[in-house]
Amino acid sequence: MLKKITAILLGACMLLPLVGCGKTNPDLPEDLGGALPQKAALTEPPADAEKTYADFAAELLVKCYDGGNALLSPLSVLGALGMTAGGAKGETLAQMERVLGMRTEEIAAYLATFGNDGSDKAKLSIANSLWVREDLKVREEFLQKNADGYGASIFKTAFGDETAAQINKWVEEHTDGLVKDILDRVPAVAVMYLVNALAFDAEWETVYRENEVRTRDFTDADGKKSEVKMLYSEESRYLEDESTTGFLKYYAGRRYAFAALLPSENIPIADYVASLDGEKLTSLLENVQSQTVNAGLPRFESEYAITLNDALVKMGMTDAFDEGKADFSGMAELDDGNNLCISRVLHKTFIAVDERGTKAGAATVVEMKECAAFIPEQPKEVILDRPFVYMLVDCENGNAPIFIGVVSSVR
Repeated sequence: MLKKITAILLGACMLLPLVGCGKTNPDLPEDLGGALPQKAALTEPPADAEKTYADFAAELLVKCYDGGNALLSPLSVLGALGMTAGGAKGETLAQMERVLGMRTEEIAAYLATFGNDGSDKAKLSIANSLWVREDLKVREEFLQKNADGYGASIFKTAFGDETAAQINKWVEEHTDGLVKDILDRVPAVAVMYLVNALAFDAEWETVYRENEVRTRDFTDADGKKSEVKMLYSEESRYLEDESTTGFLKYYAGRRYAFAALLPSENIPIADYVASLDGEKLTSLLENVQSQTVNAGLPRFESEYAITLNDALVKMGMTDAFDEGKADFSGMAELDDGNNLCISRVLHKTFIAVDERGTKAGAATVVEMKECAAFIPEQPKEVILDRPFVYMLVDCENGNAPIFIGVVSSVR
């Protein structure tokens, strides 16, 4: 098997010299992904992709939220687990597809609808990679599936002390330096890493002026007050339901927007987050009103890291982590009859919101181990001076939340 893959890679390097087999970064192993024969992906995203993705995003936040600040990129998690599911079979695959809401080939097609649209002032970039221990007999079909569907770089190397540093360096480079040190170590049982990295960098459509930035108190979830720099503006898109008021603030080009969701004063932020689901998020964004909003947005930064194992198990993806039940036989061939299972799903994010715009980065690492304008009469007002939920949404892609988070405190 390994000889066959090597022959294919060498042949592709000879036939496709412009692809660039070999190192593009001297600090990383050789990238074998570009040498695999690229095939056109024929699968289309499912018709209900926007709904199922909203369901996944909301449930992931609900299962992960523990009362403090939180920031997730459901899109990054979907990408990393989508690649992983490409090697799953049987009930393991069925559970993963139920949790993710799409078949594996549909996930790749859906992710392909995101990305840059040529704007210099609002950019979203996504990258994927596989890191394979050199003695693992990885299946050619699995590598091909991820090269075709995800454009994944493939690094086959001896796992050692430097591997964690190499993966961290790759993640840092593909998140514009915003996500660092996501992987703490490479355990002896680890045989593969599937990595998604995502970077968002956008200017506001209307940048805040100096006189629109003023100091104001922010009341934390625990009732404590702290001074923040509040960014004031007049927006034209208002969000409302029985428990929420909010607004959309557009980035340059209007493909992306910041969506702020402020729960009613009598609803604690933990209860509000627990009430969220895909239908509620979709309804809020689909029923946006053209109405003037006097908006206040705190300048804030947030960094967040979480191991997603427990959340994914609660969502129904149990077998993938179970040494006795996991079936990733489509991923690799093990000589001793052992199996592969997911050891850890690591997720790390960063966001900075200020007068000029927003920078955000996210990365997800799946560690595999061998295991046994309308102007109303009265403007609305939404001042985010207490805990709130926020999203970065793709307005041209069904308002899909690229990031979703909670600000409980700005201290």
